[in-house]
Amino acid sequence: MHKHLYKRMHNLPRDARDTLFLLFVIAWIIAPQIAHLPVWCSAMAAGVLVWRGWLAVQGHPLPRRRWLMVLLLLATVGTYWSHKTLMGRDAGVTFAVVLLTLKTLEMRARRDAFVIFFLGFFTLLSNFFFSQSLPVAASMLIGMLGLLTAVVNSHMPVGRPPLRLAAKTAGWMALLGAPIMAVLFILFPRIAPLWGVPSDAMSGRSGLSASMKVGTIAELALDSSIAMRIRFDGAPPRQSELYFRGPVLSTFNGREWTPLRSAFPPRMQLPASVQVQGDPIRYQVTLEPNNRPWLLVLDATPAKPDIVGYTASMTPELQWLVDRPMSDLVRYRAESYPTFSHGPARMVTGLQDYLDLPPGLNPRTLQLAMDMRRDPRWAHADGTALVAAVMERLRTGGYTYTLEPGVFGIHAADEFWFDRKQGFCEHIASSFVLLMRALDVPARVVTGYQGGEANPVDGFWTVRQSDAHAWAEVWIAGQGWVRVDPTSAVAPGRTGSFQRLAAPSNVFAQALGTVSPAFAVNLRAMWEAVNNRWNQWVLNYSQARQFELLRNLGFASPSWEDLTYVLIALVVGVSLLGAAWTLWERSRQDPWLRLLQLAARRLAAAGLDIPANTPPRQMATLLQRHAGTTEAHKQTIVGWLLRLEAWRYAPHNATPDASRTLATLQREARQLPWPASRPSTSSSKL
Repeated sequence: MHKHLYKRMHNLPRDARDTLFLLFVIAWIIAPQIAHLPVWCSAMAAGVLVWRGWLAVQGHPLPRRRWLMVLLLLATVGTYWSHKTLMGRDAGVTFAVVLLTLKTLEMRARRDAFVIFFLGFFTLLSNFFFSQSLPVAASMLIGMLGLLTAVVNSHMPVGRPPLRLAAKTAGWMALLGAPIMAVLFILFPRIAPLWGVPSDAMSGRSGLSASMKVGTIAELALDSSIAMRIRFDGAPPRQSELYFRGPVLSTFNGREWTPLRSAFPPRMQLPASVQVQGDPIRYQVTLEPNNRPWLLVLDATPAKPDIVGYTASMTPELQWLVDRPMSDLVRYRAESYPTFSHGPARMVTGLQDYLDLPPGLNPRTLQLAMDMRRDPRWAHADGTALVAAVMERLRTGGYTYTLEPGVFGIHAADEFWFDRKQGFCEHIASSFVLLMRALDVPARVVTGYQGGEANPVDGFWTVRQSDAHAWAEVWIAGQGWVRVDPTSAVAPGRTGSFQRLAAPSNVFAQALGTVSPAFAVNLRAMWEAVNNRWNQWVLNYSQARQFELLRNLGFASPSWEDLTYVLIALVVGVSLLGAAWTLWERSRQDPWLRLLQLAARRLAAAGLDIPANTPPRQMATLLQRHAGTTEAHKQTIVGWLLRLEAWRYAPHNATPDASRTLATLQREARQLPWPASRPSTSSSKL
């Protein structure tokens, strides 16, 4: 069956073969966008491509125009129904895909094929609206080579030239254009908002939220995608110190933690009051797009991170924010101090915000706090002793750390402390903070990322969405806010080593890990290192990197105008080098051959049939038979041709007089009475 199918495909007419190849390339270009297209659009595109392929194989005529108009009308209605508009990115991409596939149903001439080629290139570029990852870029490179192959193939002469010949030519074209592409990538000015993807391109990205419902961070544990990459200038800190601070949540309504909504005026709210000790940890962060305005840094970072293109500010809770959501890859540097203190050292009015409890909820937790206060051991205990007591309860009370604790009700803290005794980090942190508040100890929840893993290939530390974490901060008199991670009491391996709760992997990953766990780990590390290089050198090549390049070239205060000047100077310089190379090549060409080619062109213009590689003596013979030239002129030209041949093949052409003889022949060539050119017979008749 396979041999029969191959033979049938091999014996297809050239038009059918070329059509099937182009349809395959179009399907390849559209495939990465299926997840972003409406279902009806993907189904219509697939149906049209299959229909067009069947028509090509069977040799049937293309559908009439009225059918195309009906399909176009349905596509227009479907686009408006799906996107509520015919304008914008999503609607435009949907319509472009529909037009590209429908155009194949009226591909009758080369002109129609050229329209499909240009629509194909546009649709190919639209893939980058949704993703600029390395796999998508590699897929689009293959698609571009496929389209170039189709373009080259359409210009080949009649017959049945093999597709591999067109593919080879397309590959050389792409290879020759690569230096130009690289220069434009490096020097073309990146002027916002013309450069980059739209800000809504990352609206669907997962990550931390500005609020925390019990169970939301557990959902992130199922996501192994990368949140950020870290490169430390020196030795990395201990695993237990890798707390990357995100949103700080202080208001609880019984189901959800949100940022502080204080009842006090701003002047009574708490300042940061950061004090640091020891040497800082210097590092560089490459943050993946998350459409959030948060700069994730280690605790604590009193100085503004070095970030270009954004305005950063720190909240009183030590969280760094920028002026707009980060919808593209961002790189910044920071200095953090593991040893620090912040917040007021004595009790002030603003701390009352961190004692609020939702009324009527978690009565057993409140009773537990009252029982502890009646116990002589903790009746007059300070905050430090109470924290130690609650942590001891977590360590010895049979509490466990799990990714699937089940659904909690409105009395979530009661269920954790007395019923389930298991939970993920946000269950533990939330219950801990509520109990501390019930004990009259100000407390709040901090979310972010904890831990990470070093990539042995490139040395970067990788922090994943599965490293999302929630911990607590309590206020201690004389110390200020102190970090307390109650999860470390339940599962010390979560924060003290590389132990993580992993989501079930797919069948392929499980099989690969079973056969060779080390190979699976190394393969993943290698891929992430390659992907990191793509992020560092391509996606994160911003205007700041361009200006840094100009500073290295000697520009004191570079701007995008300087980039334009450098680009123009480079283009002009390369053009001059190309012209000089052309002149050098011409000077190296045999001057005798140039004279012979001149004679062949002049005689051919007069109507003589001059075959390729005709020697001077044969040209002279053909000229003597030509009836359109006077005998005197013939003899002059024939004599010149015979002397040209004698110069080439006679023994004296190596003598000192040979160069003078050649110069004489060159001078005479411009003065010879060449036959008049024959008028063209292809002019239009008026």
